[in-house]
Amino acid sequence: MHLTEATWTDADDLDTDLAVVPVGSTEQHGPHAPLGTDHLTARAVAAGAAEVREENGHETVIAPAIPVGIAEEHRHFRGTLWVSPDSFRGYVRDVLTSLAAQGWNRIVLVNGHGGNVGALREVCADVTRHEQAYAVPFTWFDAIGATGMGHGGPVETAMLRAIEPELVHDERIEAAHEGAGDGWGEWVAGTNLAFDSAEFTDSGAVGDPSEATTERGEELLERATAALVTLLEAVEERDP
Repeated sequence: MHLTEATWTDADDLDTDLAVVPVGSTEQHGPHAPLGTDHLTARAVAAGAAEVREENGHETVIAPAIPVGIAEEHRHFRGTLWVSPDSFRGYVRDVLTSLAAQGWNRIVLVNGHGGNVGALREVCADVTRHEQAYAVPFTWFDAIGATGMGHGGPVETAMLRAIEPELVHDERIEAAHEGAGDGWGEWVAGTNLAFDSAEFTDSGAVGDPSEATTERGEELLERATAALVTLLEAVEERDP
């Protein structure tokens, strides 16, 4: 059940203590992909897993997506929004504790943005240790070992083709590829010398989005959904 679409009485009728919270970012993904890519993909994976569970007779609460994250590294590209790591951790923690206060105290954060990973792990550990709740983070592209991840590259563009194809600007794919970086950062002796993405990509993209297909996106979505279903089952059964 999506809390955004439910009434309070619908929520009151739910018989589950399990919730998922999609978390993403509002940041540039090249000239061809939307600023909301990260929370759109996270929301799709969360919804897909909840649908599978519902078909198997298990309820899951889907909280509203958190659309702005730790993304200052994309600040040179207009439209990017970000919050400080401290603000992000505090906000996410409050969302988790409010869910727990309503009885949904087993929570999986479904993340679609690499910049959020460290903070989400910290928040989940803090909540689990100090509140009456159990929370774990799940980053969909890490969970399935997505190769060629890049940024606004073949993986994310393929996912968008599967879930929101009308938001992909095909006429800008070539420009995205021509100005794309080959990899994330400028690495010397195991150290990334670059702090901002504008230092290694002109278009904002990393990787070749022209390699993205709808078929690959559907496969990625299926794999990510299956991985999340497995995790939700483990969280549901675990005694923390």
